[in-house]
Amino acid sequence: MVYEPQGVCSKAIDVEVEEGVIKSVKFTGGCNGNLQGISSLVAGMKIEDAISRLRGIKCGFKNTSCPDQLACALQEILDN
Repeated sequence: MVYEPQGVCSKAIDVEVEEGVIKSVKFTGGCNGNLQGISSLVAGMKIEDAISRLRGIKCGFKNTSCPDQLACALQEILDN
């Protein structure tokens, strides 16, 4: 699934999930090193666990962040 994040620097989040477990995450744009780290940390994690850890994180004065937008993408996968 490719998710188009809102309100952040990254332009796309490509998420691969298999049987409720995150296989891979790739961000396009944004803070490359930090987003590679987040992608590595969530690989192998259950979708629900990642959502609970990432949802609500803010970036500076913004109401969201790339981790929060990843949680939104994962929630969309769960909902569909």
